[in-house]
Amino acid sequence: MKQDIVVIANGAPYGSESLFNALRLAIALNEQGGITLKLFLMSDAVSAALAGQAPAEGYNLRQMLEILLAQGVIIRLCKTCTDARGITALPLIEGIEVGTLPMLAQWTLAADKVLTF
Repeated sequence: MKQDIVVIANGAPYGSESLFNALRLAIALNEQGGITLKLFLMSDAVSAALAGQAPAEGYNLRQMLEILLAQGVIIRLCKTCTDARGITALPLIEGIEVGTLPMLAQWTLAADKVLTF
């Protein structure tokens, strides 16, 4: 029986390693198999989903998000958070969509585990 796991990430991209570590764990969990994983980005983490980012060096969050998408992970952004940052209408990485807090509440209630970063 598959476990349902929700990862909620709040950390600013490239501002700390919080979001990076959330994505590292999400990829590692998904590679273990036997789970259904969903990722919800909140607060400053939502800006990691903007299309066209190309960091000069170090880790690349866009690539990590694309790996998760290729693995079938559902990734949603907090609408309140994207609205507050003026990015709701901007182009996102293909496959990532804006979600809502009620959606996250449903995911949380249905999940076997919820991890927050």
